[in-house]
Amino acid sequence: MLALSAVCRYYFYRGITDFRCGFDALSGLVRSELHRDPTLGDIFIFLNRKRSQIKLLHFEGDGFAMYHKRLESGTYELPEAKNDENHLAMNSEELMLILNGIQLKSVKRRQRFSIKKNDKS
Repeated sequence: MLALSAVCRYYFYRGITDFRCGFDALSGLVRSELHRDPTLGDIFIFLNRKRSQIKLLHFEGDGFAMYHKRLESGTYELPEAKNDENHLAMNSEELMLILNGIQLKSVKRRQRFSIKKNDKS
């Protein structure tokens, strides 16, 4: 069962991912394309070319875990980036909306207090 936490940081890779890739290739992609350390506990999100499959890569302290889902119909949303970067930081709520097929543009958020995290990306 997949459990998303507001404590984790989520990074969505906006490029196309070869879904034959396993743990090592995806962690190498995180290092080379996202310039992040995949062993720090962050969760990295990848889509295939058709956007019908999604993979989440997470290092759990003693090894990598991967969540892989294939849709029988429909596609996952590719979130828009504010600039032309190949990745996008997101929160657990946004990821859950994508996994449930809800368009991020259609979501209206009410104002809430938020502590800004210091992210060195």
